[in-house]
Amino acid sequence: MVARDRLSMAFAALADPTRRDILMRLRGSSLTVSDLAERYPISRAAVSQHLTVLEKAGLVIRDRRGQWTDCSLATAYLDEAAAWIEQQRADWGERFDLLDEHLRNRREQDRETDGYGEGKQR
Repeated sequence: MVARDRLSMAFAALADPTRRDILMRLRGSSLTVSDLAERYPISRAAVSQHLTVLEKAGLVIRDRRGQWTDCSLATAYLDEAAAWIEQQRADWGERFDLLDEHLRNRREQDRETDGYGEGKQR
């Protein structure tokens, strides 16, 4: 089953290192497909396919002007992906804090019972 929601499409697009590099290069300003393609050891058509994936995921906007196509970064879905990651990080941080507190309490309990001879056998 292929996920078609924007967040899944964004993460699928970001899974490829060439596409991530394209996004990094577009951070500063828009570039033409030719400008992007000259950096990679793949054909211009292959770069265009990468751009299509990024565009469908809502991460890149292509503006066709005559024979040139300008590509620019679209940040809305990147922001959504970043917000999702941050929420996951916060949730996991909270879970790890709770686990750490639980383990600390267990160690204290083990020390207390061990001190009275009711703890572990040695």
